[in-house]
Amino acid sequence: MISLVIPVYNEEENLPLLFDAIGSVQKTYPDMEAIFVDDGSRDASFALLKAEALAHPYCKVIRLARNTGQTAAIQAGIDHASGEILIFLDSDLQNDPADIPALLAKLNEGYDVVSGWRKDRKDNAIKRNLPSHIANAIISAVSGVHLHDYGCTLKAYRKDVLKDVRLYGEMHRFIPVYAAWNGARVTEIPVTHHARRFGSSSYGLERVFKVLLDILVIKFLDRYISKPIYVFGGFGLASLFLSFLSLLWALGLKFFSGTSLIQTPLPLFSGIAFLLGGLSILLGLLAEVLSRAFFAASDKTAYVAKEMVNFHEDKS
Repeated sequence: MISLVIPVYNEEENLPLLFDAIGSVQKTYPDMEAIFVDDGSRDASFALLKAEALAHPYCKVIRLARNTGQTAAIQAGIDHASGEILIFLDSDLQNDPADIPALLAKLNEGYDVVSGWRKDRKDNAIKRNLPSHIANAIISAVSGVHLHDYGCTLKAYRKDVLKDVRLYGEMHRFIPVYAAWNGARVTEIPVTHHARRFGSSSYGLERVFKVLLDILVIKFLDRYISKPIYVFGGFGLASLFLSFLSLLWALGLKFFSGTSLIQTPLPLFSGIAFLLGGLSILLGLLAEVLSRAFFAASDKTAYVAKEMVNFHEDKS
């Protein structure tokens, strides 16, 4: 059985076309289920999803109590999926459900994870594509798992790869890394990418800095995730940057103006900022450990399901 997991947030204009596209694929795979996770949409998305689920039993809907982000929505879909193969899909029509057969065919070659690669990406070159290229290069270099496009939601997984994965924060893009570290065979194939027809994306250049912080977390925790590092780590990186600038300034004054290092407070400021930045990052890593221990001990999830449609208690 195949389970599609589709996070949805304010996509009322895209959903009717998405239903048609998924319906065409479902005719080829009659045992497929499509799990739509409404992530606290404020438009008519949930009403459209519920109507579609009532008309087509293969469509299932999870409505989250509030907006918790794409990663938590994906985790909700994973938790309630019945299929042995899970495929993640965006709801904004930029991913094409027609690529699902190609992902499954590649999976049948013996792979555990097949990642989509938006080789001909139809997004803004500066705001979207450039940050994505930088982030992909950083993740590949640090993790040792080389993919062209970690940010593409369209991916296929064997369910046993995801069995022990708990997702928090914004870490869904790192699932192939966790899988590879656990011995899974990971590959990628080019997939179709469409320009966004309705609505707008919230991603931008700030994604690169988030990726830097995320990669610190996964290297420190060796595949465990959460988000306190964004607060402490962001401040720490800013302090380190100020330390570097002040040191350069002090050296510039020494070599170009003849000002001795003891005649300016810049070296002292640089040292203090460096120590403060390092301590902040260490506190962030400590907070990550405590946060992970809390979630593990309390068995809490990062989402609360408010309403569910077409799910049954006897789901295996």
